[in-house]
Amino acid sequence: QVHLVESGGGLVQDGGSLRLSCAASERTYTIYAASWFRQAPGKEREFVAAINWRGGDTYYADSVKGRFAISRDNVKNTVFLQMNNLRPDDTAVYYCAAGYRKYGGEYSYSARYEYDYWGQGTQVTVSS
Repeated sequence: QVHLVESGGGLVQDGGSLRLSCAASERTYTIYAASWFRQAPGKEREFVAAINWRGGDTYYADSVKGRFAISRDNVKNTVFLQMNNLRPDDTAVYYCAAGYRKYGGEYSYSARYEYDYWGQGTQVTVSS
């Protein structure tokens, strides 16, 4: 089992910045992709950003492009989400996830089913 632990959430004002981190319990060389999803009350969990672990290619939801940046530290087995220009509608519980390459087919970075392990979530609240 791979355990993922998020941290860095909190309360920030509209327009502020926050950096989330997600530490993995095991070496990440076997992970194909890491991602961040978020879930606001009464809404479904939605894709935020993803990164290919080996190559570092990144993918973003349209709503966060230009504001958020995902990155990873292979040595520290950690994935980050730098969030800038935060808006009140960014308020949600943010979850990190790790996925292994599945047999056959194209990897869908924004699909929940591609991820095998999930963190417990960290609350991000943006006040106006």
